[in-house]
Amino acid sequence: MDEPSAFSDYSHEQLVILVARNKDRHAFHHLFDYFAPRIKSYLLNFNISDQKAEDLTQEVMITLWQKADKFDPQKARISTWLFRVARNKYIDKVRQQKYPEVNADDHIASMIAPEKTDQNLKEQQDQGRIKMAMAALNDEQRKVIELSFFKELSHSQIAAETNLPLGTVKSRIRMAFQALREELGDYR
Repeated sequence: MDEPSAFSDYSHEQLVILVARNKDRHAFHHLFDYFAPRIKSYLLNFNISDQKAEDLTQEVMITLWQKADKFDPQKARISTWLFRVARNKYIDKVRQQKYPEVNADDHIASMIAPEKTDQNLKEQQDQGRIKMAMAALNDEQRKVIELSFFKELSHSQIAAETNLPLGTVKSRIRMAFQALREELGDYR
């Protein structure tokens, strides 16, 4: 069980338990390779620089290494836990700054139409939650959801584009929706 490839049959939650109990570097490496790019992509949605997103991603992964024992698989999936840590790290950084990064155009727009600011914030939060949930999907599920909803392809068109049977496409979309429901929980 010393080889990273030996972990392909383990769930992410099982790998976190190995990190928590044994400080297993191979299990952590496997988790890092999977989650670090997704976390960085999620953080870039907050309109921060690539370097800041990279730094925050490193902090999130350090938190995983140091506090893996705090993760409770009964309360949440590891992806949900890590994305929440990432969000909290971002919020902490903004609070630490005397003046957070502000886009001048956004600032002027908020002064002109302050009543829309709350709605815009809600929409941004909704988009962030959806992007976080999408990032937690596996690659196959994410692809069919993107083709179906963002490119607005029919199930038949998706089957033709991906060279998959129509039944497989429908099944992947259904499983992706189920995973999204689990990720989003009672958020509505």
